[in-house]
Amino acid sequence: MFYQTPWVPSRRHWLRTAGAGFGMVALAGLLGERAARAEAGGGPASGGAGGVGDARRQPLAPKAPHFAAKAKRIIFVHMNGAMSQHDTFEYKPKLQADDGKPGPGGGKLTGSKFKFQQYGETGSWFSELLPKLAQHADKMCWLRGLYTDTPAHPQAVVQLHTGSANAALTRPSMGAWLLYGLGSENQDLPGYITINPPPNFGGAVNYGSAFLPAHFQGTRLDDMGNLPNLRPSVARELQRKQLDLVQAMNRDLTRSSGQIDAVEGIIETFELGFRMQDKVPALLDYSQEPRHVLDAYGIKDGAPGGFARQCLFARRLSEAGVRFVEICQPGWDHHNNLHKGLLDRCGSIDQPVAALLGDLEQRGLLNETLVLFGSEFGRQPTAQGADGRDHNITGYPMFLVGAGVKAGYTHGASDEYGIRGVEGRMHTTDLHATLLALMGLDHEQLTYAYAGRDFRLTDVRGAVAREIFA
Repeated sequence: MFYQTPWVPSRRHWLRTAGAGFGMVALAGLLGERAARAEAGGGPASGGAGGVGDARRQPLAPKAPHFAAKAKRIIFVHMNGAMSQHDTFEYKPKLQADDGKPGPGGGKLTGSKFKFQQYGETGSWFSELLPKLAQHADKMCWLRGLYTDTPAHPQAVVQLHTGSANAALTRPSMGAWLLYGLGSENQDLPGYITINPPPNFGGAVNYGSAFLPAHFQGTRLDDMGNLPNLRPSVARELQRKQLDLVQAMNRDLTRSSGQIDAVEGIIETFELGFRMQDKVPALLDYSQEPRHVLDAYGIKDGAPGGFARQCLFARRLSEAGVRFVEICQPGWDHHNNLHKGLLDRCGSIDQPVAALLGDLEQRGLLNETLVLFGSEFGRQPTAQGADGRDHNITGYPMFLVGAGVKAGYTHGASDEYGIRGVEGRMHTTDLHATLLALMGLDHEQLTYAYAGRDFRLTDVRGAVAREIFA
């Protein structure tokens, strides 16, 4: 008599078909990537914050910093495309006086067409484009001598996020390094969330974990608060049973393959996704916010309210303990149509960012949250075409507000035309080293062994600007 062998679903089948609802991770690809690292002897270096053994048992559990931290979390407000500092934050009397004259390096000097005035006790200059943000002038800690390595957006954006301008040699993002070093304050939420990241200029590289385990990468949301594949497709009880089976096979694989970091990254990602199904939708449902809060941010339906929603989400996520939140407003690449473009872009961010700072302060969160505002580089004081400005990587500003930094303080300066930093110059790696220090991490100790060497966010350079510390 002929007996047919019963069909037993394979592990691959379960990974493809289990209706966990929060999406399947590309396990094979991750294992292939980690296999190369394992052959090269990759893994956490002894200098990383927290113990390796503890991290493997609970990889996202809070870890002690290297030294006392001045901030618990960061909100990065990214103006993607290079905001023109000459028309917003950098008033240069010499530039205004020499409007139309030849510039030092060629081109025609072009003063701003927008009116500037001073605000607060610090007398900080703001253009008429940002009247609401200007009301927070005395909270700001300005970095006015920043510079970076390349004037191309893709490379500069990637360098701002990962420390390396070479997208082909993928490095972990700043948020991933923070999560690796400090863990998460909320085990039911991602420790690192990016909202509306630009699809180009490096894409997922800007919030990826590269050779760090997968659970340190950023979780992407859109500006409606949607996370793809988060809603379950089966009943929760059945979903839990399916997930338990998949996880049991994953744990078997860790014992047989030796690829502990890779598979544990998958396990943690699945478990976090399961927990997030309850927490994230409720957290991002702002319908219960008081009307005056919604009005303060300028919340609107649809695309016009996109950035305002991001700012409100950033406050709610930070309040819930998310370690690193990035929000993004693209569209600042004004090689032409500068003045109309700035009216539009500044009009979209002035009220929401001002509301975010005020809301954080009112709730007592600004004492433990650090807000970073800026672009990948700045703009030239000379004209480009009829109504534009070209890229400037040698001297541009950002500002910090909140935990650990001096309020109403200016670090560094650019020259009389705003071309080059001449005082307090800070390279992108110096910015990263300073941010890590504010979070209690020594950038030289926060390392990860990969491909036969120890890597860090700041690579082989980086100086902490302690002058700005409160």
